[in-house]
Amino acid sequence: MTAHPLLDLPRRFQAGARAGITSVCSAHPVVIAAALRHGLQRDQPVLIEATCNQVNQDGGYTGMTPAGFRRFVEGIATDLGFPLERLILGGDHLGPNPWRHLAPEQAMAKAAVMIAAFAAAGFSKLHLDCSMGCAGEPVALPDTLTAARAAQLAAVAEHHRQGRYDPVYVIGTEVPVPGGAVEALEHLQITRPEAVAATYGVHRDAFAAAGQTQAFARVVALVVQPGVEFGHDAVIAFAPEAAQALSGALRALPGLVFEAHSTDYQSAEALCQLVSGGFSILKVGPWLTFALRETLYGLDAIADALDGGPPRHRLMAGMEAAMLASPEHWAKYYHGSAPQLWQQRHFSYSDRIRYYWPDRSVVAGVAALRARLAGRRIPAPVLEQYLPRLCREDASFDGLLDGAVQSVLALYQRAIEG
Repeated sequence: MTAHPLLDLPRRFQAGARAGITSVCSAHPVVIAAALRHGLQRDQPVLIEATCNQVNQDGGYTGMTPAGFRRFVEGIATDLGFPLERLILGGDHLGPNPWRHLAPEQAMAKAAVMIAAFAAAGFSKLHLDCSMGCAGEPVALPDTLTAARAAQLAAVAEHHRQGRYDPVYVIGTEVPVPGGAVEALEHLQITRPEAVAATYGVHRDAFAAAGQTQAFARVVALVVQPGVEFGHDAVIAFAPEAAQALSGALRALPGLVFEAHSTDYQSAEALCQLVSGGFSILKVGPWLTFALRETLYGLDAIADALDGGPPRHRLMAGMEAAMLASPEHWAKYYHGSAPQLWQQRHFSYSDRIRYYWPDRSVVAGVAALRARLAGRRIPAPVLEQYLPRLCREDASFDGLLDGAVQSVLALYQRAIEG
């Protein structure tokens, strides 16, 4: 196996160069294809990640195992001519989270099977997250227990690793559990520099005790809270002055950079400042499918306008029916009156609507919309009315969907390049 390309991020950052990569966290084929086209056009690697709830040995909510997800992504890459050697796959929040209802021993046994499957499938960026309590345990666990369980999973990954690269690891978890923030945004707290040192130290010791010193040498990043998050209709913007001390903590950790979760909906300037501050791995997911949903809803209105009438919102109605029929993906996250719940289902920044695009009825609705627009020219004034941010030369159905995702990825590219 060869050295992982992400290991170069800390070296570049410590040398004073810009060091960053976008982590695309999505299982939507349009998003994945757009990310691969983006990388292909720029001759650069593409990092695509799956969470423990999304993909696991039981199928997750996508129905895909790690090996299945790899085949899914590589199939899209092959169709586009994207070189597979430039594809980096990651697993996010790998730990007992999907099985927290079980006793700790049972949950960790399931987590071990999961991370073995990720490592054996060639996923080479592994976020170890054992911070959540299981049945009979407190919600948040002591650092020593969290680190010991992470080291246990690292040992499993090392034993089962396959693929082009030696795996690299990400530790720490000062972010909401997979699925997004459910608490009020005013409680957000930036990670303290002393917490960074403590997290690093306790994991170093736990890995050493587990005989995993070599694996710890490939810990490339630490997850921290730099002061960014989003709720249903609000975004906390990054304030670099508030995170200055946190960024300074990296000076004592030359082999590390920070990984920032929930960077969705930040401004171009904020993303650029995050990279400058050592938050080199920028994770984005909901923003990409949010942009996709905006575009599909806009195209639905455009199709009606081309037919000579006002929007009937057929796709939106189909989505509403699918979400009401299977509320498990949104019911515990959205709260309020009936109108507020309706707005959150369709327009929340948390974008839990993304779970419903694979629904058979929704797939049929999108296919019907595509057929309605096939071969039809969209006049510029109509496009400007419903999709003003996407007025572009390729105003085809697929071109506009790709453009919506690419427009978000372009902001991250700008931040990485400076």
